[in-house]
Amino acid sequence: MSIALDNAIFVSDKAKGKVKKLMEEAGVGDDPSYFLRVGVVGGGCSGLSYKLDFDNETKPMDQSFEDNGLKIVTDLKSFLYLVNTELDFSDGLNGKGFYFKNPNASRSCGCGESFAV
Repeated sequence: MSIALDNAIFVSDKAKGKVKKLMEEAGVGDDPSYFLRVGVVGGGCSGLSYKLDFDNETKPMDQSFEDNGLKIVTDLKSFLYLVNTELDFSDGLNGKGFYFKNPNASRSCGCGESFAV
């Protein structure tokens, strides 16, 4: 996947599969009004942490994207930190789970769940 100047949030095939499975387990997999909400909140060992959730209500300043057949929504403030970031998923022996390939992060912690800019 090449990240062009699209200014979006991207989703890998593995992450898409896991998100779809989790949406089904949550009982919202067949409801097209639900999407993946991605956000950035203060905290974590590097200062900022990622937040993932399922939602079905957009807010006035939300930014909406579709990549790899998955709708992703983020608030405008979070998007400034997440522009051109890819959500990925690892189910290997290290069992990392969801992680972000964020070109805007100047550093990230060992757990991959927080970052700094």
